[in-house]
Amino acid sequence: MDNLKVTTFQGYLFWENIDKNLQNIATRLSGIREKTNLIILPEMFNTGFTMNADKLAEPMDGKTIHWMHKIAKQYDCVITGSVIIKENERYYNRLIWMRPDGSYEYYDKRHLFALGKEHQTYTAGDKKLIVELNGWNICPMICYDLRFPVWLRNVNAEYDLLIIVANWPERRIAHWRSLISARAIENQAYVIGVNRTGHDGNEVYHSGDSTCVDPNGNVIYHKRDDEDLYTFSVLDEEVKKTRRALPFLKDADVFKIVI
Repeated sequence: MDNLKVTTFQGYLFWENIDKNLQNIATRLSGIREKTNLIILPEMFNTGFTMNADKLAEPMDGKTIHWMHKIAKQYDCVITGSVIIKENERYYNRLIWMRPDGSYEYYDKRHLFALGKEHQTYTAGDKKLIVELNGWNICPMICYDLRFPVWLRNVNAEYDLLIIVANWPERRIAHWRSLISARAIENQAYVIGVNRTGHDGNEVYHSGDSTCVDPNGNVIYHKRDDEDLYTFSVLDEEVKKTRRALPFLKDADVFKIVI
């Protein structure tokens, strides 16, 4: 397992404007000045967190998927974030894990945000995704999933890095920051949370607060309010050292979730 170079984009999202968001993100990503292995974008990065799926959903061969392939190829890295997908007459809040060669995997958000009526529009997923990159096992999740530690539990040390892409409102940002730290400590893994900034179309303010926490709970990156493109490394030895010194995962309960 090598050290992993990660680029996060904490961005303002233009409400329900796919073309403008894709153009803005592409422009911002041009600020990357060093080789990166992974670019992480927020939840619903091309629309904002909207329930207007019938107007904005794309198929799996739609423009945003093609855009992601183009960006992954341009920067020779994986790019990930979630978008609204229509498949078999259903809508999904789907995270795409796009590789430079155009191959991809995906994760459908398991926990739909009932407070925002997400469950009335979207279909919940029923499978976790673990992907490999440069020797790292990575578990990508979406926003509200962060509140459910059983779903995120690192059973049998199946992942080294947990990713949360989000549209998490500022009014509950204390929860966001506390839960990210808790997930890192209890799972002895890096956790990277990438949020959006600014007001959405419902006048809900998002402060960003994108964060990376190491397996010991130390914050190694945090940014509030402003758009931010930031590249940093997560360290192989930090994961190994933590698990050697504190072999708590070996004492954890082993279980399977029945859905």
